Amino acid sequence: MTDILARRTLEKPADEQAIEDLHGILDQLWLDAAFVPALDQMAFTTAVIEAASNVVQHGVPEAGCDLLLGVDLTVAPGRLRAVISEIGAAALDPVPDLDGPPLVSDPDELLEDYDESGRGLSMIRALVTTVTVERQGDTNVWVLSRDSGAGN
Repeated sequence: MTDILARRTLEKPADEQAIEDLHGILDQLWLDAAFVPALDQMAFTTAVIEAASNVVQHGVPEAGCDLLLGVDLTVAPGRLRAVISEIGAAALDPVPDLDGPPLVSDPDELLEDYDESGRGLSMIRALVTTVTVERQGDTNVWVLSRDSGAGN
């Protein structure tokens, strides 16, 4: 079992206030995990905010449900992890192609190669080590992980 060195969670209606609150929660996480290199903090924060913003902007509630944003952030030795949940969401259709366009390491190339609809996912993929998405009950669950030398 991996030791959790720092953790923060959020569950709120999926609206702009949830994104503002998520910024504050990430700030608190980095206070608890100040040993994480600044580059890893910045990349992980950007990926998490982008994924959560996609839930707020593009999430579709299941009929009769309110759409909630759930976020579970953990820092473990060598690994930053975010579980971002679209609670009460309709199933993703289509499911994002996580094996699709190749990863791009040059941000300028990233901006030139993808239209706006695919840019967010491409940016997330460039900033973290792994991205997965799966359906669990009435929830679409995104898991973002970034390898880091932090806490080893």
